[in-house]
Amino acid sequence: MDLSYSPEEERFRARVRAFLEANLPKGSGGGDYGAMFRDDVEVLRDWQRKLYENGFLGMAWPKEYGGQGASAIEMAIFNEECAKVKAPGPLNVLGLSLAGPTIIAHGTPEQKKRYLPKILSCEEIWCQGFSEPGSGSDLGSLRTRAELRGDEFIVNGQKVWTSLAHIADWCMLLVRTDPTLPKHRGLSYLLVDMKSPGVTVRPLRQMTGGAEFNEMFFEDVRVPRENLLGGLNNGWKVAMTTLANERGTMSLALAARFFITYNEMVNMARNQGRLKDSRVRQQLAQFYVDLQGLKYTLYRSFSTILRGGTPGPEGSVSKIVWSETNQRMHEFAMSLQGPASQLTGRQPYSVESGRWQYGFLRSRANTIEAGTSEIQRNIIAERVLGLPRAR
Repeated sequence: MDLSYSPEEERFRARVRAFLEANLPKGSGGGDYGAMFRDDVEVLRDWQRKLYENGFLGMAWPKEYGGQGASAIEMAIFNEECAKVKAPGPLNVLGLSLAGPTIIAHGTPEQKKRYLPKILSCEEIWCQGFSEPGSGSDLGSLRTRAELRGDEFIVNGQKVWTSLAHIADWCMLLVRTDPTLPKHRGLSYLLVDMKSPGVTVRPLRQMTGGAEFNEMFFEDVRVPRENLLGGLNNGWKVAMTTLANERGTMSLALAARFFITYNEMVNMARNQGRLKDSRVRQQLAQFYVDLQGLKYTLYRSFSTILRGGTPGPEGSVSKIVWSETNQRMHEFAMSLQGPASQLTGRQPYSVESGRWQYGFLRSRANTIEAGTSEIQRNIIAERVLGLPRAR
């Protein structure tokens, strides 16, 4: 892969930097990514609209559906520059990264015309209804049922760990439509209006203090057959498109983000007077090596996209590395603080207003969300290395 940029791409990067310098929401650029604006929906909604109006969303999407028809590398450059200045992400992140690409790949022309422009403009926010109690990592065992009656599906069941469900307008819902078929073949993929009668959402409070995840309950929810995506009992294939995008498209932004976290950790160690300790220096050096390996693994996946391919199971390698490395870095950051690691927020003697404490707590979810590390290792073994199935 050629890691250099053309003059046109460098001009685009300069335009992105100028836009970010002039338009970042007040309060951006400091603290932890996850903590910024996590409860301020309107700030994030306005931010996404501004991104859309300036042509920085849906850059690789077809123009006829509101996209820019640009190259994937321009999208990657934009994401990388946002990561460098810790810009908040768009509010409708699941619509942009998961629902939109999945509808582009599997939707009818009518579905694309109906949903894609409103995903970009943030008129409609999306959530992802996959995981269930007892059916998180083993997605094929899900039990939420959808019975086809005439021109409607009647949905009953429960989902859990659903990000943004409490503010979402639409849900990518994976359901079982034929219990007589093998578990991966009897699933269908529905687009569900969250305002439909029978939909109940209950936020789940996390140890970080936030409530970004939710439980969802469906009781005789009516979904028009026209909201079926990708064909009846073809939901597993459609869902794999969603998961591949979830695990494989972050590339340059992820690399930039974790190097920023690393450099901030080095600065904290310096401020704590810990850089004279050879063990601290050795651990920091190991993190640097780990992140370099992650960066080039991400670049390799991105090169596949540039050649016209789609994210594949090799994205599981990146997912394991970044999630587990981020946990180790935050654990190490806590150890550098000594007794002060127990202080959160703006308490006296807390380090950097407790931002590392929030990151430490939030990082525990990294090896669970978007597929657990155990499941990712199975994917790598079976689909990348070609090893026999474990069961």
